[in-house]
Formats: sequence, structure tokens, C-alpha cells
Amino acid sequence: MNWSEFIKNKKLFVEFILSTILLVFLFRYMSNFLEFVENRQGVVLPDPLLKAIQPVDLTWIIFTLIYISLIITIILLVKYPQKLLFAIQTYSLMLVFRIIAMFLLPLNPPARMILLNDPFIQFFRSGKILTKDLFFSGHTATLFFFFLIADNKPFKYMLLAFTIIVAAALLLQHVHYSVDVFAAPFFSYSAYRLIKIKNNRQ
Repeated sequence: MNWSEFIKNKKLFVEFILSTILLVFLFRYMSNFLEFVENRQGVVLPDPLLKAIQPVDLTWIIFTLIYISLIITIILLVKYPQKLLFAIQTYSLMLVFRIIAMFLLPLNPPARMILLNDPFIQFFRSGKILTKDLFFSGHTATLFFFFLIADNKPFKYMLLAFTIIVAAALLLQHVHYSVDVFAAPFFSYSAYRLIKIKNNRQ
């Protein structure tokens, strides 16, 4: 279904508009919520894996792969409105999962964390770098989400490789605890499956 056919389908088009509004609301809410998370006291988790490795700054590798993945995913989705609607709903549910998870599990950052400074965002604004948005890893979950929704096999395998590399880099930089990274794909997949089930029942 192309965009002209999609827009003519009132039910789908209204669902698309409402889903987009919800996603924008969640992004705005997440911004305030992360300030709350950053200002509260949490616990430090024992992590044998982080303890065994010396932290190294891999910021540019992490964000290069993330932004390449984002561009690829947008290119893959923009011509297919139904797939884009599915992606918006899945990502929105994943954000809800992440808000709930962070609220229920207040954490302080790993002791030897090297700050993860997004070079693109910091180019447009300066501000405090977040350190407590930990469980579960949003970067890992988002890249795995990109992998799940990609249909093009070469790109799909590339996105999976990027997910693994970024997950490893986050641990090497001590940005997240091991559990944050290893749990992230399960939350992405849960959101993906639940939206699939919802769509199949419509």
C-alpha cells in the first residue's frame, strides 16, 4: 500500500496520526522523566564483567553506527506507510517499557563510566550528560528494534551486526551495566511481538 492509498484508508490514517502524536508526547515526557531519574539516588550493581575490563572511550564508534542505522531504517520505511505505522507503535511501546523499567529500578552509574556524549545533540545544545538512564539500554534496544523491522536481508544482517558492536562498545565504555545491555533486546522483541499480535487481531 502506497501513501495515496494509505491516506484514503481513514481508519489507518487516523491511527497513524494518533500514533505519531503519542510518540511525540512520549519523547517530550521522556525528556522530563530522565531529569527525574538523573536527580534521584540509586544503587550500584555488582558487575563482574565490567570489573574485568578496563574502560575505553568508543563514543564516536557508538554514535556513528547508531546514526547510520537510523538513516538506513528511515530510508527502508519512508515509502511504506503501514510499516512506518508499525514501527512508530512498536517504538512507542518500547519507550513505555523503558520508562516503567527505569522507574522501578533506580540505579547509579557504573563506577568507571566514561561519559557518552552525543556529538550531534551537543552540537546544537549544551547540557548535562545523562548517566542514570540505565535499565534497560536504549541504544541497544533501538538498534535491535531497527533489526527486527528491517525486511531487506543485507541491511537486516548489517543492523544486527551494528547492534552487537554497539552493545559491546557500551560495555567496554562502562556506559551500562551488563544486565542493561543483555536485557534490552528482550524488551524490543516483546514490544515487536505485542504490536504484531495487536495488528493480527484487527
